[in-house]
Amino acid sequence: MFTLEAYLVSFIGTLIPHAVLAVYLFVIMGTRGWRVLKKLPAFLISPLLAVLLAAGLYTLLPNHGVIRVCMTTLAILLMSTLWVQWAWRTEFWRAFSAACMGGVFQMATSCLSQILILYSDLPLAAVMAVGLVMVPAPVFLLYRLRFGHWFRLLLEEGFSQRWTALFFFAMEVAMEAFLILQVGVRPEYLVPYYVLVLAMAALEAGLVIYLARRLDDTRKMEAQQDIIAQQQLYERDLEAIRQEVRSFRHDYKNLLAGLSEQADKGELDQLRTALSELDTGFDRRIGEKIRASTQIGNVCVPQVRSLLLSKLAAMGEQKIDCRMEALYPVERVGMDPWDFTRCLGILLDNAAEAALETDTPWVEIVLLSQKGRLSLRVSNPYIRTIDPDKIWTENFSTKGEGRGLGLSGYQRILTGYPNAATSTAWAGGVFVQELTVEEKA
Repeated sequence: MFTLEAYLVSFIGTLIPHAVLAVYLFVIMGTRGWRVLKKLPAFLISPLLAVLLAAGLYTLLPNHGVIRVCMTTLAILLMSTLWVQWAWRTEFWRAFSAACMGGVFQMATSCLSQILILYSDLPLAAVMAVGLVMVPAPVFLLYRLRFGHWFRLLLEEGFSQRWTALFFFAMEVAMEAFLILQVGVRPEYLVPYYVLVLAMAALEAGLVIYLARRLDDTRKMEAQQDIIAQQQLYERDLEAIRQEVRSFRHDYKNLLAGLSEQADKGELDQLRTALSELDTGFDRRIGEKIRASTQIGNVCVPQVRSLLLSKLAAMGEQKIDCRMEALYPVERVGMDPWDFTRCLGILLDNAAEAALETDTPWVEIVLLSQKGRLSLRVSNPYIRTIDPDKIWTENFSTKGEGRGLGLSGYQRILTGYPNAATSTAWAGGVFVQELTVEEKA
């Protein structure tokens, strides 16, 4: 039967690995200031419940140590997942993947502690304390390798949230199996065994970085191909303008002849009407294309310009009246250009889908770059009812089941940019999304 002292020792022994796990979770998920740190005390619930669960399982299953370890580990993994989900306001499967990856690193640190136990006469508590002190070294290494960035990118760009989570769970299970199997390893082989487990953890971390970089390279390659294709489209638009100018020049001579005859006859009213039609025809045939080309030319970031060209062409095919303004050159976006492009794409896709549900679809895009600040404004008509409490919720959509991943993904991208601010407004049948990015000092 467990005594109070045994409970206390078990709690401390469980608390230290949880502290190590929490450190790795911050590295993996990224910090957001004091908001997450304030939620750290709630993580103490996990070691407390783990001790009570272990005591209960020992009473019920005294001769099944492996089963007790597995059930306790699954319980800790679930509690860690729920805490990550709550602290970082993310979906379950992303939190589950982070908890599994953090568990892999925590067990690797435990292997270092086990090696210290074998090669020192320190008491167990002292060795665990030393193991805790050793944590900053691998944390610094992971930080230098930008592991958290690559990990989050893999979750963002992976095949699916559930399959990616299953992949990380398999890595966690493999590490747990290695540590359980240490019971059958002869003492003289324990150190090589722990080194092997450490190497396995390092290989798993390297695999994550490798897969994320491959995905990132693929994404950049596709974007470069898209840039080439959109530049060709841009050149075709310029050629269309030149053709319109040639055609208008031919018509212009005939119009001048007619205007001259009207002027000779003193038909001033008819002359004014003809001049007005001439001006309107020029704006309709050439002026609008020239203005659109000028606005696009002010966007100097290749990724953003490519996306705008693609979206403008798609909206034109859908008969959406797209108005764009970029009065000043946009040379920087204040964040990773690929992340900004993804955010812009989400806003434009949502705006186009909502506009198509109206009788006169239109989308207005405004890019204003001034004094180290970039402001993006996307407006569109909107006829549905909006619930402000649900609009940012994962999987929520007014368009039907299986949608609603856009705005939540948009918010998730921006969590890594404290210099970015968003606002949403809707009134008079117009929905407006704004994104302001301050240039980093």
